[in-house]
Amino acid sequence: MLGAAEISELLDRYGLTARKALGQNFVADPNTVMKIARLAQVGPQDNVVEIGPGLGSLTLALADTGARVLAVEKDETLIPVLSDVLNAYGASQVRVVQADALTVNWPELLASALPPAETDADDVGERSWTLVANLPYNTAVALIMGVLADAPMVQRMVVMVQSEVADRLVAGPGGRTIGIPSIRLAWFAHAELLATVPPEVFVPRPRVTSALVGIGRREAPSSLVTESQLMELVARAYSQRRKMLRSTLGKAVSPAAFEAAGIAGTARPEELDVGAWARLAEAVQAHPVEAPPAALT
Repeated sequence: MLGAAEISELLDRYGLTARKALGQNFVADPNTVMKIARLAQVGPQDNVVEIGPGLGSLTLALADTGARVLAVEKDETLIPVLSDVLNAYGASQVRVVQADALTVNWPELLASALPPAETDADDVGERSWTLVANLPYNTAVALIMGVLADAPMVQRMVVMVQSEVADRLVAGPGGRTIGIPSIRLAWFAHAELLATVPPEVFVPRPRVTSALVGIGRREAPSSLVTESQLMELVARAYSQRRKMLRSTLGKAVSPAAFEAAGIAGTARPEELDVGAWARLAEAVQAHPVEAPPAALT
């Protein structure tokens, strides 16, 4: 495992520095990466994808579980260092790919990383993936949502993010942190806060506390409406989150739809969970707003 001294030595040897534009903060505490690997609950024959492996500290902990690891790194300057570290520790089951996790074709990439016998398997358990990553603070939400939307084969995640981001991801109705990310994530999955991580475990040291979030897929709350239809209502309501729903959604949601969904027009968006939003989106389909009568000429 890589500690602070090893991280600093690697950076000096290869003439590298952490790139702020890419949100690079390298985990430099063996206990932390081993804890993340334990929380991921992966082992031999499991498929793990890691976004932003950096210098390989967490990658080595994941490899130690016996899992097959696909490490996706955007910064091409880190690839030689990461490869040398993995070779030095004998982590032969790790495959490193240089790619931008925000734009990569996830189904294509993950399918190409599986052994041929598994790419045609009918058992989803043999083809499922767990994502484990220390995510850049500035792109964490976009990365998580992109994987949830585009890579259904990723069934579980354990991700380290800024603590404020974690609070938004796991927020439930009634709290001040619930918002668009909370609802969108809840369409795809359940999220829970697993642990907090202090700044001292990183090189360079960030100014904020981090947190580990566990995310597990579940069935969508509705088969009658799409995620985009639901999120259109959510986005409109949260554009003025202090106002009542009948004010922000009045042009899109009829009184009959509010009644059918069992939601008061006087409610505010933070009072609704994803199930309530799904009922409301379904009711909008069944009870559309009536068009105003044509003007007489």
